[in-house]
Amino acid sequence: MASGEEPSFVSFLLKPGSSLHPTFLLAVDAAFALLFVVFAWSAYLTKGNLHFFALMGIQLALWASIKWFVQELKKLSPPSATTVETSTAKKEQ
Repeated sequence: MASGEEPSFVSFLLKPGSSLHPTFLLAVDAAFALLFVVFAWSAYLTKGNLHFFALMGIQLALWASIKWFVQELKKLSPPSATTVETSTAKKEQ
């Protein structure tokens, strides 16, 4: 990679800790919103097929659980290097 070149979005996603980055969270929200629109439009086109309403409920529950998990993850403080080293040393004993 050249020095002035921006890293790709995919390589950014693979870095540890990227799940709390606002750009990643925006992409997740956009994907879930688009999926909801697709399910709603499909329910409209099929004249209210119950399967699409069930899929919308599952999708909304998954979206809410991801939002909750991210909020809980933000509350935690990142482990310090000494904490990681101490827990590793205890496992080796």
